Amino acid sequence: MTTFTEKYFTMTEAEAVDYTKTRLSIFPADAELTCEEIGDGNLNYVFRIRDQKSGQSIIIKQAGPVARISDEFKVSPDRNRIESDILRLQGKLAEGFVPKVYHYDPIMNCCVMEDLSDFDILRTAFLKKRTFPKFADHISTFLVNTLLATSDLVLNHKEKKELVKSFINPELCEITEDLVYTEPFYPCPRNEVFDGTRAFVEEEIWNDKALALETAKLKFDFMTNAQSLLHGDLHTGSIFVTETETKVIDPEFAFYGPAGYDIGNVIANLLFAYVNGRHTLTNEAEREQFCGYILETIKQTIDLFKEKFISAYKREVTEQVASYEGFLDYYLQRIIEDTAAVCGLELCRRVIGLAKVKDVTEIKEPGSRAEAEIFCLKVGKTLILNRQQYSNGEDFIKTIVES
Repeated sequence: MTTFTEKYFTMTEAEAVDYTKTRLSIFPADAELTCEEIGDGNLNYVFRIRDQKSGQSIIIKQAGPVARISDEFKVSPDRNRIESDILRLQGKLAEGFVPKVYHYDPIMNCCVMEDLSDFDILRTAFLKKRTFPKFADHISTFLVNTLLATSDLVLNHKEKKELVKSFINPELCEITEDLVYTEPFYPCPRNEVFDGTRAFVEEEIWNDKALALETAKLKFDFMTNAQSLLHGDLHTGSIFVTETETKVIDPEFAFYGPAGYDIGNVIANLLFAYVNGRHTLTNEAEREQFCGYILETIKQTIDLFKEKFISAYKREVTEQVASYEGFLDYYLQRIIEDTAAVCGLELCRRVIGLAKVKDVTEIKEPGSRAEAEIFCLKVGKTLILNRQQYSNGEDFIKTIVES
């Protein structure tokens, strides 16, 4: 039996059980442990360890040296350290909105955390057309608490720069820079374009020089604007929910960047749920109820974020110049503009690029899928090109319903 203390290797289910028994002190000595590898993401191995006697369970998340989505992506296992650190920090800033972290192992590159088996992945729940009336309130609180408190508005500037240094994440940022900001907007060989959508993509996306220029501006802002500590991959597959709780998981893409990046990802993935509902629900009343809920959630998420941000800003900001008249309005408007732009980028890249979402790919009828994808591309393009015109939730809804 290995001691797990000498060098890294990717664990099997049996080895994850051995690791739990020899390296952790979470379960009693007589526990009957079983393991299931449940990872279905693009990067990591996720083991659920359960004691068959008590029902107690934990998650061991292990980072490998290459992405599961493709061997082309070489990724540093240090992302697991980053994830552990940010979960602990977010647990303080937004208590109750992230899983508890029990242990981090720098040799095996794994993090041991709370099992959220009683929760549902939000994307999966949306595919079943379930609704969560408290979600907008929960996610807006999480976003305000994590984005404002990690910025120069609140932190001592030296302390903030130390955090920037701690969360430098070049390999994961490179994936974002490639898959979100670059590859979808030219005929990159790695793109995967649905046949029914290709003609639109070639003419309206790849052939649009104005759009290309704006994405270039946005890419350089992403790379250089160390505004807030981001989750970095905040889609509905990274959010667990119950009727009363919301938990944000998988912050391994965390780094310092534009605050609107996280908000824009949330809004775009709500929109994917919306297009799935429009194209898969055949009962008109059910379709209007679900899609109406999604639109209202988009509006509430943006407007509640603004409302809570303003309140927290007035209460928590320590930077002298941030108190100047008009600065709050300027700062918050820039965040909403970035939200619109990133929402547009995410809508485009999930249709054109390598990493897809089930909301779209599970639309079975080819014509409906093409229609859904073209809708996403039209909305995405509008949001990118006209991002300065968005300042509240209703502005977003107007673009969606008129597209």
